[in-house]
Amino acid sequence: MGTAVQHWSFSKENYQAFQEKLYLQLDQLKDVIESPSFGDEPLKMGAELEMYITDDKGLVSSNNLALLTSLNDNQFQPELNQYNIELNLSPVDTIGKPFSRLHQEIDSKTLKLKKVAKKHKVKIVPIGILPTLTQEHLNIAHMTNVPRYHNLANHLYEKRGKAFEININGKEPLSITFNDICAEGANTSFQVHLMTKPERFSSVFNAAQLTAPLVAAIAANSPVFLGNELWDETRIALFKQSLDIRLREQTSWQQPTRVNFGFGWVRNGPLELFAEAVSLYPIILPSIDDSPAEGNLPKLTELSTHMGTLWPWHRPVYSNHGKGHVRIEFRAIPAGPTNIDMVANAAFAIGLANGLADNIEQYLNVIPFRFAEYNFYRAAQHGIHAKILWPLENKHHPTEVAIKTVLNDLIPTARKGLLDLGIEYSDVDTYLNIIEQRLNNEITGAIWQKRTLESYRKTQTKDKAAQSLVIKYLANSQMGLPVSQWEQPWL
Repeated sequence: MGTAVQHWSFSKENYQAFQEKLYLQLDQLKDVIESPSFGDEPLKMGAELEMYITDDKGLVSSNNLALLTSLNDNQFQPELNQYNIELNLSPVDTIGKPFSRLHQEIDSKTLKLKKVAKKHKVKIVPIGILPTLTQEHLNIAHMTNVPRYHNLANHLYEKRGKAFEININGKEPLSITFNDICAEGANTSFQVHLMTKPERFSSVFNAAQLTAPLVAAIAANSPVFLGNELWDETRIALFKQSLDIRLREQTSWQQPTRVNFGFGWVRNGPLELFAEAVSLYPIILPSIDDSPAEGNLPKLTELSTHMGTLWPWHRPVYSNHGKGHVRIEFRAIPAGPTNIDMVANAAFAIGLANGLADNIEQYLNVIPFRFAEYNFYRAAQHGIHAKILWPLENKHHPTEVAIKTVLNDLIPTARKGLLDLGIEYSDVDTYLNIIEQRLNNEITGAIWQKRTLESYRKTQTKDKAAQSLVIKYLANSQMGLPVSQWEQPWL
């Protein structure tokens, strides 16, 4: 979705031409989706992994472009800030052992990355937010020098007209301002893509939205930002606020944020999400694609570029390859703690979405969309200790219940959802067992980080404790064991 941009600035005419392209391509997308052959091919899944680059002391190292040059591998790409790097994984068929294949490629590619990193005397850390990050690392001096990021930064700041405000509550509340969007780059994630059949898109997408709180809670791995202990999944709050261009005192209506949970349950397929994006959001990157058309279907490059400047927690992605398809991008899963943990998170998210899709209407009838959004932010804040609104005991009436109870209750649904996709029992068991272990041991990446940090703070300064945390985290992560089996320094 991070479409390459070649221009460093755009004219008024560029914006007008781009807008006209968007309207035209919405009509084209409607025709493509209604084609009988659209999406009629084997389902696939894929992923993108964002990682931190640090030195031996656990502090950020801003040299992603040097690593990319040495890697010479187009599956690796730069990220917003120079101390982040992204790995784009190959799509795999859902039938068989897709998660094992995904896991094997992550292992292989990250091993290659770590070997190159060693030559540059740096480390690679998969983590939602690096605890040793400081305010000085979050400015334009650390931004990767490519046109896309500078255009985003300039346009969003211009639209806001003043500093971005970060206000996050928690054990150690944080209130701070930034003069650019580089705080967004503090967030690293494991973004998972799942193709869906057109006729099942709405059901699977709604099920993904409904179960996002469960995934956020069990996958949480971002409890510390700028040394402060905040939410279990602080990324959720930080990402939204770091790109929020709204000035509440200057508007009489609630403008939508470019980072959001959504505006309601999807009723008429993916087209309504693309149309909503064109209708509600001004253009940021009016980059026109003048390259020749490829294949039988339109590329819709401008529409895809526009969608790439919006960051909902689930996003539709159009592809014109083969017979064409629309897939769902799951964006709320953090990076880390280990490769097996991330693949388990992906399996759980996909299993829940596909498993609940068949009966999704019975949930939507009793769970208003605003309840689902409320659940998502509570889960991000409190992790597996959150309470959410869910129809657990009475299917006709949601009440406040412990999210751990809901998680336990829906693991069989995730299992069924994966088996229904044609995934082999061994693959399902391997990765869902990781989720069950985490739940039974009450250890997520966030909980491990918080408890370890607390133990180090008893004898070390705040900054030194954060460094010790990162060093211990990296040592455990490199062993490859699930976080529920890591050494527990607080015992």
